[in-house]
Amino acid sequence: MAKSPDAFRTISEAAEEVGAPQHVLRFWETKFSFVVPVKRAGGRRFYRPQDIAVLKAVRRLLHDDGLTIRGVQRLHKEQGLKKLVGAEAAALIEDGETFAAIATPVPARPVSMSHAGRAEHADLQGVLADLEQAKARLDAVLSRSVEKSF
Repeated sequence: MAKSPDAFRTISEAAEEVGAPQHVLRFWETKFSFVVPVKRAGGRRFYRPQDIAVLKAVRRLLHDDGLTIRGVQRLHKEQGLKKLVGAEAAALIEDGETFAAIATPVPARPVSMSHAGRAEHADLQGVLADLEQAKARLDAVLSRSVEKSF
């Protein structure tokens, strides 16, 4: 039974579809921050249709267009993911798929934070503290209104 075009693919299925060995897909994860498959418990990788489009684009850029790894990284930094994948993902983008998940991936493993990362983390901590204070105030108001109703 064939999988749906929207189904997730295992690493072996993704490797076959992309035309690159499994170990190469794992290597690309280490070199390209935008290659982030979904990982299940135990580290098993599953690739979404968008991931396959990105991997095909990387393969094309490296093998057909002759770019280096550094060249692909620079192209991504300068032009963004949508430009990088080009025609491979045009259908996904046009169909309304959110490309944000692969455009700004959540790291699959802990990474050391840069100065900018620490600043963002501090900003998020501040937002979290504000939200916790707001929740505490709302809880106090709600408890007072419950007491008045009795």
